[in-house]
Amino acid sequence: MELKMLKIDLNSDLGESFGHYSIGNDGEIINLVTSVNIACGFHAGDPDVMAQTVRKAEAAGIGIGAHPGYSDLQGFGRRRMNLSQTEVQHMVTYQVGALAAFTKSKKLHHVKPHGALYNAAAQDHDLALAICRGIQAVDAELPLYGLANSELITAAKEIGIPYAQEIFGDRNYEADGTLVARSKPNAVITDPLQIAKRVIRMIEDQAVVAINGEKVPLKTDSVCVHGDNQSALAIVKNLRAALEKEGIEAVTF
Repeated sequence: MELKMLKIDLNSDLGESFGHYSIGNDGEIINLVTSVNIACGFHAGDPDVMAQTVRKAEAAGIGIGAHPGYSDLQGFGRRRMNLSQTEVQHMVTYQVGALAAFTKSKKLHHVKPHGALYNAAAQDHDLALAICRGIQAVDAELPLYGLANSELITAAKEIGIPYAQEIFGDRNYEADGTLVARSKPNAVITDPLQIAKRVIRMIEDQAVVAINGEKVPLKTDSVCVHGDNQSALAIVKNLRAALEKEGIEAVTF
């Protein structure tokens, strides 16, 4: 495939402010990405923030996705909880349905699990199935955004819901295709130029170089930049410029 024909969806996790506490540069990032994953009040966000972020995304004409996570405001949803499959399914349905209610169409573009829920489900097939069933209960045609080549993608195929395989420009990878845990050194990449070069390479090669130097094949439908990264705005600006320079079109999945 010629490089000029390549396309990628650029997504960011937003709407993670809460009450008087503000996180990220949502207003500016929304105008640079093609889809957003909006927190649904469990790991971050609240009804007012959800409504405001949806309005901004609708005005920008980009894909609006729910970003459900564990009920863990203090830990920002980055601590795994021991829940049954039914509890996870209902937890996801609740959050997806809540965000959809704030949209004009009462429909969403996609769903992307957050934090510990996302990372655990990438390796836990039963957990991934519970998430997919939770999405399906709201809308069987609602795509799941999941870590490329992970159990989330396998579960989506099994359940029969659409899916997009996601890569991360600002995270390092293990040799098995999972993300390096945030508790480990060098888990997060913050240099905007390094991230832009890395993403271009991942899209062109359909692969990522793991932290041990191994090349891991990855399907790239969408690339995520975390909105809570301190360099998020600079990262997105540099990435959009790099994509344009390389002839890679940023489009909603």
